[in-house]
Amino acid sequence: MAAVNDCFSIGSTVVCTTCFNQNIEGEVLAFDQKTKILILKCPGSSGSMKQHDVFMVNLNLCGDVQVKKEVSTKPDPPQSLNLQRLTNRLRNTLEQKKRLMAALAAGVSPDGQKLFIAISKMIDQVTWSGPNIVVFNDVTISPPYKVDNIAGNPDSKQLTYVKKIVEKYLTDSAATSSSATNNQGIPAVSAN
Repeated sequence: MAAVNDCFSIGSTVVCTTCFNQNIEGEVLAFDQKTKILILKCPGSSGSMKQHDVFMVNLNLCGDVQVKKEVSTKPDPPQSLNLQRLTNRLRNTLEQKKRLMAALAAGVSPDGQKLFIAISKMIDQVTWSGPNIVVFNDVTISPPYKVDNIAGNPDSKQLTYVKKIVEKYLTDSAATSSSATNNQGIPAVSAN
């Protein structure tokens, strides 16, 4: 068994032979000296040059470790995180979860909740007002959440847009539910 280096240089190429006699070759992304865990970036199993496989290798369970190519240059520092973008993403996710919780608390039907989610994927300005879905603060969709239950300014482009979204959602939902039944209208059962 080869001696494990105290440290592997980031960017170096290493080959590890696991206890299962599997060779893993890749570029060193990180190494934790305390736990002897080596993280390697390897060519992707999908064959795509843009995708890579990442392996976490416990060197205590490796029979052989060899450095094929040592990198002498210092790697570029990692890119800084855009904290503002991450904060906005977190806030938006929390707001969406709160809106869904409000729907549950108001006793909204599952169909209403699904329609709300479908609309919120396309339009940010979607809220609940009791059991009603309010879009753009101008268009209201009341239970049972059909096109006939949409109210708003008849001359509004927003009303027309929301109606198209609801029509598409209802058409897609009907197609999905009909494909789950056989010719006699009996739910299809798959044999495993």
